[in-house]
Amino acid sequence: MSKQRMFTLAAVFAAGAFGAAQAQTVLNVYTALEADQVAAYKNAFVKAHPDVDIKWTRDSTGVITAKLLAEKANPQADVVMGVAATSLLVLKAEGMLEPYAPKEGDKVPAKYKDAANPPAWVGMDIWAATICFNTTEAQKKNIPAPASWKDLLKPVYKGQIAMANPASSGTGFFNVSTWLQAMGEAEGWKYMDGLHDNIGVYVHSGSKPCRQAAAGEYVIGVSFEFRAASEKKKGAPIDLIFPSEGLGWDLEAIGIHKGTKKLDAAKKLLDWSVSIEANKLYAANFAVVARPEVKADLPFLPADFENRLIKNDFAWAAANRDKILAEWTKRYDAKSEKK
Repeated sequence: MSKQRMFTLAAVFAAGAFGAAQAQTVLNVYTALEADQVAAYKNAFVKAHPDVDIKWTRDSTGVITAKLLAEKANPQADVVMGVAATSLLVLKAEGMLEPYAPKEGDKVPAKYKDAANPPAWVGMDIWAATICFNTTEAQKKNIPAPASWKDLLKPVYKGQIAMANPASSGTGFFNVSTWLQAMGEAEGWKYMDGLHDNIGVYVHSGSKPCRQAAAGEYVIGVSFEFRAASEKKKGAPIDLIFPSEGLGWDLEAIGIHKGTKKLDAAKKLLDWSVSIEANKLYAANFAVVARPEVKADLPFLPADFENRLIKNDFAWAAANRDKILAEWTKRYDAKSEKK
């Protein structure tokens, strides 16, 4: 064999070995994370695990949950990440999650992860209700700032409120489910009947009501703290209002889809998701994260933010999810924007 021939073969083998070394496992990750969060999370994970890449399938929580349930017989997702814990409890009940105890998962408090051992899902961070109040439009219309959920029933707010549809949005669902828990079911539905009279539109995103308030389309957007703080930071004329009765909330959580053919790579993502590095990234967006040793210091949020959270029974919310959404849709869906 000529030296040239040997050199060529060696180059081919080297190139093949390099290509194999660079080959990545691509995880299909279904998520409801905000679009302005996913890039930072992906970049940090891929930097730590260059052998794994992420392909996001992203939508609002309710849409992602419905998509996963529809695909139960032919699953497409490898991992579910940044989706409400109440939704992951629904998936767990359907036998759709692969239990796994991630490395350092014992550092996550029990209240922020599935009770089973090993857990079917682990929490990442809390997101909670926040009212976005457009001060400029309110001044023009002589509309006072609300201080409580009860205030939103006042006639002065008629047609001035945008809120997320709970069938589409995790933010919308945790508001409805925690109102029902905090007020009692009869009083909760009575409250929402009164609120409905003042609603201008129900939208299919937890972020959109705040964006609408920031743009002056509505004086009030019932949204959540990340989007509210983000809009205010960009200069929107909004105040963040935290109703005196307490805040509805849910956990963004992560779990492995049962039956994935990429289990090892999926476990790497779960291990990373509970790491200090990942929690520091979450803390750039949310006041409360799963690892208690990581402290957030976010602008526009009160120091006692976690203490303002309404007691939330995730198991009850998940078990009653279909019933709640059916009743809500029957009563209020006429004011929902078209999909």
